[in-house]
Amino acid sequence: MKPVRVLVVDDSATMRGLITLKLSRHTGIEVVGQAGDAHEARSAIKALDPDVMTLDVEMPNMNGLDFLEKVMRLRPMPVVMVSTLTRAGADATLDALEIGAVDCIAKPSITDPDAFADLPLKVIAAAHAQVRVSAPQAPAPARAHDYASDGRIVAIGASTGGVEALLRVLSAYPQDCPPTLITQHMPAAFTPSFAARLNRACAPTIKEAEDGVQLTPGVVHLAPGGVGHLEITGREGAWRCRIRRDEPVNGHRPSVDVMFSSIAKAAGPRSVGVLLTGMGRDGAAGLLEMRRAGAVTFGQDEASSVIYGMPKAAFEMGAVARQLPLGRIGHEVVRTCDTSLARSA
Repeated sequence: MKPVRVLVVDDSATMRGLITLKLSRHTGIEVVGQAGDAHEARSAIKALDPDVMTLDVEMPNMNGLDFLEKVMRLRPMPVVMVSTLTRAGADATLDALEIGAVDCIAKPSITDPDAFADLPLKVIAAAHAQVRVSAPQAPAPARAHDYASDGRIVAIGASTGGVEALLRVLSAYPQDCPPTLITQHMPAAFTPSFAARLNRACAPTIKEAEDGVQLTPGVVHLAPGGVGHLEITGREGAWRCRIRRDEPVNGHRPSVDVMFSSIAKAAGPRSVGVLLTGMGRDGAAGLLEMRRAGAVTFGQDEASSVIYGMPKAAFEMGAVARQLPLGRIGHEVVRTCDTSLARSA
């Protein structure tokens, strides 16, 4: 198999060197060029035709977001954003993921010196991603109707491509939605901005999960990145979030498998599980536990997935009861938990 050919774009020569060194150590990757700004990057793309580009969010002359917009319009290609661990950097990175970047990674820092550990895997996954060639349409807002939750809880797992996917799913939620937990693979510094962005765009209250908080209708809890694994404790009607500080599972903290397994044990048939786009297998085994415990389970289909890895693994092992395109998943989850539809049937 041919190595993935990568162009590294960053205004810092030191950072270009670090990225190049990390990627070059992987036998499946070849760094074919470097660029210090958008002008150099544009010329390098034309001359080298790379498979994947790593792109700094903040650059002189033309920032990474403006350049990314031009790339996705004129020469769509897989892009992995490299960002600083600041609020501004996180916000800009989320903008980039909505524009069409495949994935993101934080730059190393004193608090996270190993931030580039997953960079080679992210680049290889990006090379096999379905790149969006046009800006997404704004999700249709949830249609107002006499919604009444049947008391079930919903758990959603996502990874690469999850920013857009979760926005689409949660845009179908009514304000008084079923209690929902989400585990999205994302650097720790980015999850507060992501929760705030989802909260502004969608009808329910969406916030980072906190240990001990009770699950209630109308509230969606997003697992904080890097802190621990999001689980639930308690009994029906009094379920609570638990942030279990433990080692990574499947290479992730938080792990979708851990969340799903917890819900299978605590809620069983009173739950709904959803596995969205992402590389790897995290969530597949946990979703199977949920289905065997009586939960309704959904998986995103291949055509609408940026990376058909996690949902594929779940589907192939029999964990997915219904495989659906992204645009239908949110509505079907709501229908599943809606007692008003049963009354009117």
